[in-house]
Amino acid sequence: MNGVDLFRLGYLVMKMGERAVGDAGFSAAPTSVRLIMGDIVEHPGSAVGEITARTGFPQSHVSASVAKLREAGVVETETDPRDRRRTLVRAVSGVPERWAERMASVPIENAVAATLGTDEPVQVAEVITLLDALLDRFEKSHVRRVRQDADQARQIIGGDRKC
Repeated sequence: MNGVDLFRLGYLVMKMGERAVGDAGFSAAPTSVRLIMGDIVEHPGSAVGEITARTGFPQSHVSASVAKLREAGVVETETDPRDRRRTLVRAVSGVPERWAERMASVPIENAVAATLGTDEPVQVAEVITLLDALLDRFEKSHVRRVRQDADQARQIIGGDRKC
């Protein structure tokens, strides 16, 4: 596998996700906004910078998406009382439950089968198992790095850094 193969794989996986999530009625918003909303639901009270770190989108895009979601009435924001420069974001009441209910009802088997070009249950299940393991491995690594970066930032902001 090389960089181009990895990009193609990522594209195929993204398209499978779009197909599966689109079937659940989330297709009105762009994929990136749906991913940002998912992060907000999973991590209530996060700062825009934290959402940026977890999603990998530019901060300007995350801020614009949060503004659109706030205008749509699905998230609310507040200034962090501990650091007035940060904006904290959370889903409004009821949205996390509706989101979880919808996402739990999103079967990916059809999207995987369509991408594979077969509906053979063993092949579809095998690919889903591989995708699940890959996500688990990457998320554990990514979360560890995000936490390390956040700890380092707190030390610097808190004055623990010696100059």
